[in-house]
Amino acid sequence: MSTAQPYTPSTDRILAGVALMLGFCITAPMLDVAAKLASATVPVGQITAARFIVQCALMAPFVWIMGLSLHVARAQWLALVFRAALLLVATFCFIAAIRVMPLADALAIVFVAPFIVLLVGKFYLGEDVGPRRVGAAMGGFVGVLFVIQPSFAAFGAVALFPLGTAIGFAFYILVTRGLSRRMHPVTLQFHTGFIASLLCLPVLLLAQGSGTELLDLVWPEGIAWLWLFGVGCFAAVSHMMMTYALSLAPSATLAPLQYLELPVATLLGYLVFQDFPNALTLTGITIIIGAGLYMIHRERVTARQLVTERAAPPI
Repeated sequence: MSTAQPYTPSTDRILAGVALMLGFCITAPMLDVAAKLASATVPVGQITAARFIVQCALMAPFVWIMGLSLHVARAQWLALVFRAALLLVATFCFIAAIRVMPLADALAIVFVAPFIVLLVGKFYLGEDVGPRRVGAAMGGFVGVLFVIQPSFAAFGAVALFPLGTAIGFAFYILVTRGLSRRMHPVTLQFHTGFIASLLCLPVLLLAQGSGTELLDLVWPEGIAWLWLFGVGCFAAVSHMMMTYALSLAPSATLAPLQYLELPVATLLGYLVFQDFPNALTLTGITIIIGAGLYMIHRERVTARQLVTERAAPPI
């Protein structure tokens, strides 16, 4: 009796997935900058809601233009709701953190997420992850530890929020990978925005007038409208890239590339908020980038070996 072989994407698909994930790493920090700017006058819950409402509105015309069906199989609804809820919690936690924390500090704590994905992919999903890639991911995690400052002492309990983001986003990536093979990315993003909006709007309406700092609604003024739109716009673009990437390459390959999001966020944090990392943080960023680049190298080596083995004549 023959044994089913695991699906192995082609080299071109893997490289395309890597390119899209790099695009995600560039555009996602712009979402964070817009959210931090908006948080000066707009509550965190309202910014979170705007992120999904704008995403849904931006995706709707593409669904119509591309002639895509919004029909969802009954078996996929639970995964869609779970995905939206995970991203909703992850987004709320991160915006709550960067409202007071520098972007690089909060994002550094979030970077345990790719390590979680790698471990789940190897030990639970049975993905082919070699010891060198695991070692590189561990090296990246060590770099994250270098970046993390005594956040609890500096910011108090708010330093726990990025940990919630890390856990939520790690499982969001895994759920996205499963759904992206059965649903078109545009449809997937539309449904995520729509479901997350339905989940968060009732909470905000119930919190209206409660005096809860993170949830009580306000009427945005002036440029705050632009920041709110930017949150949704950059979210739609960046997560579209990530969704396409996960449909092309294994999550264990793509997850460590998210480490490259950190230097981009650090640069934007310096340019916009004058937050400059200290020597220890810069050391950690260097380690993280090195680990990410080594992961890309090992994936290319593995892909070339697979091509060579398939091309070899049978003995």
